[in-house]
Amino acid sequence: MSNTEYPLLSQIEFPADLRKFNEENLAQISDELREFIIDIVSKKGGHFGASLGVVELTVALHYVFNTPEDQLVWDVGHQAYGHKILTGRREVFHTNRKYKGISGFPKRKESEYDTIGVGHSSTSISAAVGMATASRYLDRDRQHIAVIGDGAMTAGMAFEALNHAGHEKPNILVVLNDNCMSIDPNVGALKEYLTDITTSHTYNKVKDEVWNLLGKISKFGPNAQEIVQKIENGIKSTLLKQSNLFESLNFRYFGPIDGHDVNHLVKVLKDLKDIPGPKILHCLTKKGKGYKYSEEGSPTTWHAPGIFNKETGEIIKITPKSPQPPKYQDVFGHTIIELAEKNKKIMGVTPAMPTGCSLKFMMEAMPDRAFDVGIAEQHAVTFSAGLATQGLLPFCNIYSSFMQRAYDQVIHDVAIQDLHVVFCLDRAGFAGADGPTHHGVYDIAFMRCVPNMVISSPMNESELRNLMFTSQLEKNKGAWVIRYPRGEGVMPEWKTPLKEIKVGTGTRVKNGEDIAILTIGHIGNYATESSALLKEKGINAAHYDLRFVKPIDETLLHEVFAKFSKVVTVEDGCIQGGMGSAVIEFMADHGYSAEVKRLGIKDQIYEHGSQLQLHTEAGFNPEQIAETCIEMVGEKKPTRSSLVG
Repeated sequence: MSNTEYPLLSQIEFPADLRKFNEENLAQISDELREFIIDIVSKKGGHFGASLGVVELTVALHYVFNTPEDQLVWDVGHQAYGHKILTGRREVFHTNRKYKGISGFPKRKESEYDTIGVGHSSTSISAAVGMATASRYLDRDRQHIAVIGDGAMTAGMAFEALNHAGHEKPNILVVLNDNCMSIDPNVGALKEYLTDITTSHTYNKVKDEVWNLLGKISKFGPNAQEIVQKIENGIKSTLLKQSNLFESLNFRYFGPIDGHDVNHLVKVLKDLKDIPGPKILHCLTKKGKGYKYSEEGSPTTWHAPGIFNKETGEIIKITPKSPQPPKYQDVFGHTIIELAEKNKKIMGVTPAMPTGCSLKFMMEAMPDRAFDVGIAEQHAVTFSAGLATQGLLPFCNIYSSFMQRAYDQVIHDVAIQDLHVVFCLDRAGFAGADGPTHHGVYDIAFMRCVPNMVISSPMNESELRNLMFTSQLEKNKGAWVIRYPRGEGVMPEWKTPLKEIKVGTGTRVKNGEDIAILTIGHIGNYATESSALLKEKGINAAHYDLRFVKPIDETLLHEVFAKFSKVVTVEDGCIQGGMGSAVIEFMADHGYSAEVKRLGIKDQIYEHGSQLQLHTEAGFNPEQIAETCIEMVGEKKPTRSSLVG
């Protein structure tokens, strides 16, 4: 870092250094911090708009509060880049989200300033309430601050925490970062409510006058504040035509205030430090603030734009010479429209990820049949169940890691009811740079034990289309899972004619006699590469794509175990309870005896990196699959027939 380019920021290693500056320096520090984020992210990639929107808030919080003694919780850590830079990670910030580099989210093992890991949304208030309650019990004099976006506030867990905090009354400050965006535009009644508060000029003018009056009469006794608070509450109810939601939950409400005025933020936060109990500060911010192109452009585009020219705002994309395969998410997005045009019962549902999962295409083409329900996975599942009870067929698209949040609803509201709901689990397997909070590695294991459930995974784009087609057929009612990974498939010409796949059937991809490789899903393409490598070693490996792990193809497995004494299973999910476990259970149940080696995601937490880097770390890239087969079979001298094929 250049001391001339960042004269003040270069002097700040930790928040204690920040607090040495005078308040008149904070605006310049904020400008330098914003420019540093723009400079690094434009070259290295990563999340962008969210952190730019909270630069002044980040500086003010660390300036006023004695972090890490005072506990700061960020809700969804992609807004915490400034926090990371101010807390000892400025010099390594360029490694953000890179393999073996720092995480893109706050992480307890990375810094004492990261009080809890936050990759999923809407957890901050619950965590902060727990911390504050513990501090009260342990007689620790600490402040506890949760910074939550208005998008994250739409989740039920945030309201559960507010409700409990209103009862326990711990010393907690909730900072509501209100920018009307999560990744896509926010939806729901809460957004409208916050807009009403924000735009009520009459209320805000009267509120200011009330608090000015409070300062003048406080000398008349300790009851003055209580009296004026009651007056103010009455004014709020009258002018807003409804009681303040937060104060009805026993939170003192302050705001809304300008979240980009760092000096005013400091003044307000200092005042709030002296007020005990649960408080909420409503800050108005702009996602992408301070960078012309993100302010003027789409917040969705600038959420995580990739590498871009910071001078021109041009997002740099490498144009391939030949046609590239589409992303699985886009295959889903286009195929559901194709199916819905013929099947009027099909509906689309997503919890706040219409762009990420590509349901946006259906929302544009069929707005009355596609729903973004907000950051509310539990509601998304039960809402889908409600649609199904009326004879409709919801395709509920949820990222695999987010589906973990709605597991009870899958069992209680869909499986037990035996309702026809299709769960499309995007981002299955390793999610890449987002790291362990986003890896979708447990879905096969936790879904496989649920009755009335079909679990499938396509090896390519054509199979994804055909599984979607099969799942919506009247004869295939029930709960379905179709899981597929983040990123591109393997078929540039992917729009193949739709056809039914018999439920519970796999396919023999390649014949062989030395060893059998069993795969499920996209990772089967690795086995195709492995088979070619093995051929060079004189090993003729058979490859089977199971397609379904429940019901599993017993006819295919009888063939495998009748012919092969050595079997390798490969999956991009956890080994424990996964597809390989299902294969071994079949082998044991039917009295077969074979040497089976399971490859997949081991019983450990994997950090962030590219999918190939993480597959290599877990031991199942194409070369590693081939090496496993060689270890089991032994290297053979290639024969003329194997060389010719």
